[in-house]
Amino acid sequence: MVVDNTHELIDLYKQILVSELIPAQGCTEPIAIALSAARAREILGLTPEHLTLYLAGNMIKNAKSVTVPNSGGQKGIEIAAALGALAGDAAKLLQVLSSVTPADVERAIAYVKAGHVSVKLVDNEENLYVRTVAFAAGHESYVEIKYDHTRYNSICFDGEMILDRTREQTAVKDTSLLSSLSVANILQAADALDFSEHPDLSNTLERQIELNQAIADEGLNQPYGVEVGRTLLSAGDDPVTVAKARAAAGSDARMNGSDLPVVINSGSGNQGITVSVPVIEYAKRSGASHDRLLRSLFVSNLLAIHQKRFIGKLSAFCGVVSAAAAAGGAIAYLDGQDRGQVERTIINTLGTAGGIVCDGAKASCAAKIALALDNAFMAKRMAEQDHVFQPGDGIVGEDVEETIRNVGRMAKDGMKSTDLEILLIMTGK
Repeated sequence: MVVDNTHELIDLYKQILVSELIPAQGCTEPIAIALSAARAREILGLTPEHLTLYLAGNMIKNAKSVTVPNSGGQKGIEIAAALGALAGDAAKLLQVLSSVTPADVERAIAYVKAGHVSVKLVDNEENLYVRTVAFAAGHESYVEIKYDHTRYNSICFDGEMILDRTREQTAVKDTSLLSSLSVANILQAADALDFSEHPDLSNTLERQIELNQAIADEGLNQPYGVEVGRTLLSAGDDPVTVAKARAAAGSDARMNGSDLPVVINSGSGNQGITVSVPVIEYAKRSGASHDRLLRSLFVSNLLAIHQKRFIGKLSAFCGVVSAAAAAGGAIAYLDGQDRGQVERTIINTLGTAGGIVCDGAKASCAAKIALALDNAFMAKRMAEQDHVFQPGDGIVGEDVEETIRNVGRMAKDGMKSTDLEILLIMTGK
């Protein structure tokens, strides 16, 4: 989409950010499973006697090993579905498990142990796909989520369709909105943006600051997982180390059972943390104004969404690489560097760490965030000295936009077989 009017660009980008940057409690894949189970129970009108989950491989990969929030430290697909079916509140969407009690956890554990949850792999579906079928007293309901973690694709009760969007072959968001994204357009809009005219946008970014900083604090204050953030912080307190440590600590907490919500980006809490926490920390250390911080977060979030539209929400490509490239570019913008420097930072980041694979959501995601951010800061320093990888250096294209598309092609198409092998390894097959 070609948009000549800057104010129109700002309006388009505000729509994208307000719809994308929403709070989520816990890893979004098991939470989407819990959401589908909670909604299936509501449609059934009874406590399910049995749940059968039909999941795409990427859903299994990302839900298998991560701790479910409010679960008493339980991990995996079955407990997420059981908690959703027995105690979830579907109206709360990605915070569906926020009201779960310890008594509910005991019931859910017993429900899983009794064999009331079955999981089946679905082939030839979207990477983000879950269908939960609930049975009780001779009745059956099912809820299908597809393309987006909160997008109900179809809902059925006893063979009668309540919702049917199966003929819609696109994700929930209008693709024309995303087609207006480019690095140049994002920076143009950021420079012209007047937050006083867009309070809903500023409120969205303020919520991201508040929630994502809170979970970073939690990860540093408590011993979650393998304590990547705390380990990094013990090595120094320079701005780069602290930015990496705080982002990693947020993931430490999120991957290992914290019930604090995170404002997500591209459907991912880890990516939401990566695009925001380093920018916030860098702004604090550099003495940047709050207005400059908000503009930089506007840039960071949109740069990540721009890259992910070519990759898809789930793939074998680790999403924190694109999120770190976005954060690096946004920090260059925060420093007052021009568009060329921002673009070179992104190119250098993607040209270096573009091969990190996603092997599911779990404790090591925090380390991948730290690694990707370390690479982004190196990429920024290279760009400041006018060093940039040249077209034809591996996946690097003629410019930043072609490089972003090349990464998307590699991640979405080229890594399909990698994705399958990762799933087979993780499931012991």
